[in-house]
Parts: sequence; structure tokens; C-alpha cells
Amino acid sequence: MTTYSDKADSSYKAAGLASWIDSKAEEWRDHYESNYQDRHEEYYRLWRGIWSSEDALRESERSRLIAPALQQAVESSVAEVEEATFGRGKWFDIRDDKGDQDPSDVAFMKEKLMEDFAFTKTRKAVAECILDAAIYGTAIGELVIEEVKEMKPATQPIMEGAMQAVGVEITDRFVVKLNPVLPQNFLIDPVATTVEDALGVIVDSYVPTHQVEMMMDDGVYRDEDIGTAYSDEALEADKELTDFPDDKVRLTKYYGLVPRELFNLAVAEGMDEDDELVDFEDGDGEEDNKGYVEAIVVLGNGVLLKVEENPYMMQDRPIVAFPWDVVPNRFWGRGVCEKGYNSQKALDTELRARIDALALTIHPMMAVDATRLPRGMKPEVKPGKMFLTNGNPAEILQPFNFGNINQITFAQSQKLEQMVQQSTGAVDSSGVAGGVNGEATAAGISMSLGAIIKRHKRTLINFQELFLIPMIQKTAWRYMQYAPELYKAQDFKFVPTSSLGIIAREYEVTQLVQLLQTMPADNAMYPMLIEAIVENMNLSKRDEMIAVLRKSQEPNPEAQKQQQAAMQVEMAKEQATAEALQAQAAEANARARKYDEEARLEQFDSETNRIKAVATGLKEGDADDKEFEKRARVAELVIKERQSAAKQPSAAPMQSPVAPMQPPVAPVQPPVAPVQPLM
Repeated sequence: MTTYSDKADSSYKAAGLASWIDSKAEEWRDHYESNYQDRHEEYYRLWRGIWSSEDALRESERSRLIAPALQQAVESSVAEVEEATFGRGKWFDIRDDKGDQDPSDVAFMKEKLMEDFAFTKTRKAVAECILDAAIYGTAIGELVIEEVKEMKPATQPIMEGAMQAVGVEITDRFVVKLNPVLPQNFLIDPVATTVEDALGVIVDSYVPTHQVEMMMDDGVYRDEDIGTAYSDEALEADKELTDFPDDKVRLTKYYGLVPRELFNLAVAEGMDEDDELVDFEDGDGEEDNKGYVEAIVVLGNGVLLKVEENPYMMQDRPIVAFPWDVVPNRFWGRGVCEKGYNSQKALDTELRARIDALALTIHPMMAVDATRLPRGMKPEVKPGKMFLTNGNPAEILQPFNFGNINQITFAQSQKLEQMVQQSTGAVDSSGVAGGVNGEATAAGISMSLGAIIKRHKRTLINFQELFLIPMIQKTAWRYMQYAPELYKAQDFKFVPTSSLGIIAREYEVTQLVQLLQTMPADNAMYPMLIEAIVENMNLSKRDEMIAVLRKSQEPNPEAQKQQQAAMQVEMAKEQATAEALQAQAAEANARARKYDEEARLEQFDSETNRIKAVATGLKEGDADDKEFEKRARVAELVIKERQSAAKQPSAAPMQSPVAPMQPPVAPVQPPVAPVQPLM
């Protein structure tokens, strides 16, 4: 435990950290001004439509016209990303781990965050950051924690509940705000490509003096004499102004690594005589002063106002940034203005040349013989002016012009506007060349819009992964740390719900409608397609319509009972029909068996008749006659048995006696043959 009491040396030590921050800020600003500042200022003027002599491409230019093509491209591209992000109402979602069986904490966190984002107007700040990215190529946002007093109307019972007092309920709470930062107010390590990889980042801007004084009164900043800020137009948000306010403070906030030795000395300088600085590191003093420490340092007009180690529990820097279009191995990105810069400059030159030519062809001019004019006469052309000449005016005065303007310049201007759209990917009422306006087929329109949608999707992914989700995560971490009674500290996974912009949604609706026309209404996919179409439309009662569609698809208990009863009746009908068909088949089989047996009986009757005919031709008293009669009786018995068996109802017992009866019938034949000679 070390106590610092020598305040004289402390003043020198504190100046060391402030000087180190100032040196880094000056070095990084020189890099920005020499490489990016001029271009960013020109992009801003082109977007605003502000003319500057620096933007002229010809010395003879007189017109100051700026075509609105690039302005339209910026606004259209920004509106596409904003619609894709905020067009569905809920612009982010939270996923919990699979092991958590209680989803109520996720739902509460989501609703609470949405409520606080609405309270701090975070959506407006995000939209401004998207606009900065489209203009300058990179969007930068700073997360600031503030303690505010939230006022709510409330009632309170008085006089033992007999009356109600109406008043205001005031509660102190922490809020996290997103402050957009312009490129000229942001400095970063030149060799870094992300905020996390840099040695540090600096937010250098002017703030009202009263804000710094209030922070001093609250004890957030040190009570120091910061003097007066000198004016620097490079830090101003709008450089086109001619008069800037004087009641301001240049506030320099540094987030990043600082030398530990300078950090320890600066912390010691700000302590009172009775305070003690506790060393949390083990070892001697020299070892404690080695390396870097992640800290937050604030300077006001170059005077150290605050220095502390990073107080956030996740040790993250409160800066989020994303490039509109990534430039490899560079922090600063490529925006819409940079993409359409050359096309816009060519378009401005074309239009200005046309306007300058109009000035020479429209306004009347006069060719005059100066030797034959009266002395002191002003040869001006104006209505009602009288020219005095020394001689015939037809010989002295002659109208003069530079010819007519070629109409091809106007057609070239239209082509240059299309080049701006081609370079930026923005689509307006003029549409894709030959596509949206009806000059191409459906396949051509799909190919043109498909390429545009892919470019917007690419930008949207950059925005979500590098800006939106980190911003939501860091905000949630701040609330978990400074408002634990409202936000439970958990590892939530934040995901964006934005997917398609307005162009992509309209294109998808067209495809869904075409697919819907190819299938009947009783198809299982028909309700799903209708729900997808309604979900992609920008309707005021979209959620109610989707709820009604889903409810109509839910099964109705009464309808299910009626459907089951109808199915049972149908099954009974089918079963009765099957039984009737089976009975008819059985009857047909029985009839067929009957016909078969009757045919067999007829055969037996014919055999019996033949045997009787043979027996009537024999003489009585013969031994052979007796033997024949014996056998004939046996044959008659067999025939009778077969007849009785044929009359049985079952087919199986009928055939069992018939088979053994056949052998006795065959021996009846031999006695007939010897009888022939007796006749």
C-alpha cells in the first residue's frame, strides 16, 4: 500500500499523460487530414448540393449547378437499409441456450431493451449512423452512460384515502445512449483496421461548456480550470457556417491502452491527501509500471479531467463502427458517395456546360462598329434602349449569337444519371435501364433486381454484424452492470430480425403471387403463401391479418367431430358395399358348384340307363345273369350314394365320397363284353 502525498511532483506526472494523449491525437489527425479529410468534405458537399470553387473542373465554369443524382442514391440506399432493419417493428431478437427451459427471462429482456431503446431514441441515432456510412463510407457510434431523472405522472392517496393527489414520480436511473460520431471527430491508430485492434481511439469534438461544468459538479470530472477553447473549423459538424459559437469546450475522450507508468502517476495526481492508492499488482514498483493498461482518459481543452481504468465488466471499448463497403486492410470504408463520385462529377460538368452554353445562346448580343458610335455611349442590350449611330444602323449594328445547343447533351445527362445508379446500386423512379419501366421481359427484370438486391444484402450484413449486434450487446452489458435489479446478468445471444429491404420484399411478393396462381386453393401450401405475402407487405394491420390467417388454419373441435362422423358414415357405406359384393361372389360360386354337380349327375344317369339297357337283353337262369344282377345292384347303390352326397349343402363333403366310388364303376364294364355272344 503506497500513499502519495507530494502534490508538487503530482502536477508534473499528470501532465505526462495529457501530453501523451495530445501527441497521439496530433499524429492521428495528421494522418486523417492528409488522406481522407478533403474527400470527406467533398462527399458532404455533393450530398448537400453545396457548390464550392474547389469542385469546379473547368476554369471557365460559371454555373454552380449540382445534379441531385448522388443525393438520390444516398437517400435511396439509406432508406433501403433502414427499411430492412426497422420495417418489421421488432428489429432484434434474443436467443437463449437450449438448456434453459424457462423462456420468460428472454422475453422480459427483449421487451425491456426495446422500451429503453425507445426512451433513449436509439433508433434515430442508428439511422443517423447509417447515413454517415453512406456519405463518408464509415459509421461510428459512441455508447455513453448517463444518470437521468425519469419523470412519470402518478397519483397518491391522501387524507386516509379519501382523496387522490396527482403529481409526478421522479426516479433516478442509468441509461445508455448512442451518440453518432462524424469522421472528423474520430481518430484511430492508422495501422489498425478495427476498434478492438487499435492502440486506442479518440473522440475529439466540441461540447457546450455547461455540460462540462455539470459533470464537474457531479464529481465525474476533476474540478480544473480548463480555460477557453480555440476555434478549429476542422472539428465543426457543418463547415459551411460562417459564424461559430464561442461558449464551448474541446472535449477529447480517449479509449484504449495507455502506459501503466503514466496511468499510475495520473491517478495519484487526482487523489486527495487523505486518499491512499492501493497497488493490486505483486512485486516491486518498477514491475508495476511496465506494460499498458486499458483506460478511459478525458481531456478538456488539453487539461486532464478524468482518468480511470476501464470500468466495464466485459472490458470492451464503448465504440462501434462499420464500413458501408469494406476496403481490404483499412478501417475507413467506401460509401455511396465514393462509388458514384466520378459519375456525379461528369454529370455536373455536363449540366454546367449546358447551362453556360445557354447563357451564350439565349441572351441577346450585338456586334457593333465602335468607330461609328457616339463617344461615351454604352452598347448595352435592354428593352426600350435606343442606339445612336453615325450612319446607317443596318451597317453599324448586327445581332450576334454563338449558335444553338446540341440536343445530345441532354441525352448524355440521362445516361450519366444511369451511371450513377449503376455505380451505387440505388434505384429510383427511372428504374433499371430497360427493366422496371416495361422495356424488358420478366427474366430481364429479375436479373436486374437480383443484382441490386445482392448489393443491398451485402451492405446489410456488414451493418448487422459489425454495428447493430455489437451495439445491442454492449448496451445490454451496461444495463446488466449498472441496473442489475432490472437486467439479469446472463449470456444472451442477440440476432437481428432484419432480412429484406423494400425492393427485395416487393420483388419477393411478386414471385409469391406468381407461385400462388399456379396451385389450387385446397393445396397445403396455399395458406403458407398467403401468409408470406401479407408478411412482406407494408400494411398497417399486418400483424392482425397474420393472426387471423393462423387462427383460420387451426383445427375446429366441432368441425373435427363432424368430419369424423362423416368419415365413419363413409367407412360404413364402404364396408356394406364390400359385404354385398362378397355375398354376390359367394352366391355365384355356389351356383357354379351346383351346375357342376348337376352335370355329373346327368352323366351318372346316362350310365345307369345304359346298364339297364344291357341288362334287359340277357336271358334268365344264367349264371352270368345272376352275377350281372349282383353287380348292377352294387352300381345302383353307388349311384344313389353319389346322388345323396351331391345334394349336401357343403362342397367339401360332396367330393370325398365321390373319389372312392369311381373304382367300383369300372369293373361293371367287363361282364357286359361276354354277354355279347349270347345274343
